[in-house]
Amino acid sequence: MEFDALTGGVEPGGLRNKSDIRLLICYLLSSIDAPLSKQDIVQIMQENGLANYFEVMDSLSEMVEKGTVDLVAYNALHESEECILCNSISRNIAKQLDTTLPLSVRDRAVTAAFNLLAKAKREKENHVDIVETEQGYQVECHISGGKIDLMFFKIYVPDLHQARMVKEKFQCNPQRIYSILLASVTDDTTLLAQLLQ
Repeated sequence: MEFDALTGGVEPGGLRNKSDIRLLICYLLSSIDAPLSKQDIVQIMQENGLANYFEVMDSLSEMVEKGTVDLVAYNALHESEECILCNSISRNIAKQLDTTLPLSVRDRAVTAAFNLLAKAKREKENHVDIVETEQGYQVECHISGGKIDLMFFKIYVPDLHQARMVKEKFQCNPQRIYSILLASVTDDTTLLAQLLQ
């Protein structure tokens, strides 16, 4: 097979052919059936060493221009950013040619996309506000249950670095934090011990 794509940042087993990169984009969008921004697609490809940044961006631009994928103005991750959406053309390409891509490449891309979507959903439902005060920063964490806050708490930290770290750790697993706090205030020591292991 002839390699015609840039390989900077591509790990062994990654894609080195432009048509394979376009095919993987079709497969990815078809599999998750949700719009993603160009930057999300690039992030998925780069973090997993699947394809070169410039090749992915070129492929996306070409696919939009040719109508292989659709450009939409909204999605769950980026409300005001243009996003790429699978259409009937890209769905057919993915269905007919997906087996030409290595299974490990397909699995890594789809897993990364689902993780990205899950993270965005967690962050949207369980948001964190960082408020600067005279003494440092107040981190306000909201654990939502639909339209109401199940739990809301504030924690003081002395600097912005720590505030961002609290935000990141909270948004990784807000359900665990909720369960630990609930077990603690209800004196459920058995559950608390299990959660802290």
